[in-house]
Amino acid sequence: MEFSNAIRQRIINLTVENKMSLNQVATRAGMPYSTLNSFLNGKSNDPKFSTIYLVCIGLDVTLSEFFDDNLFNENVIFD
Repeated sequence: MEFSNAIRQRIINLTVENKMSLNQVATRAGMPYSTLNSFLNGKSNDPKFSTIYLVCIGLDVTLSEFFDDNLFNENVIFD
């Protein structure tokens, strides 16, 4: 799995687990909804680390918690 796809899937999984909408995550993160939506829809790839950090804030998880998932333990491809 590509690294960006693993990040996408993790965001989706955490959003569902926390029963939050993407708009709620973006609002709590202080970032434009369009930024999050563009990444999740594949219109943009390779999010900046600062974007991942803001998403973690919006989801109320630490970076460690975000990356502590089997999605990142598989054969992740970095392009």
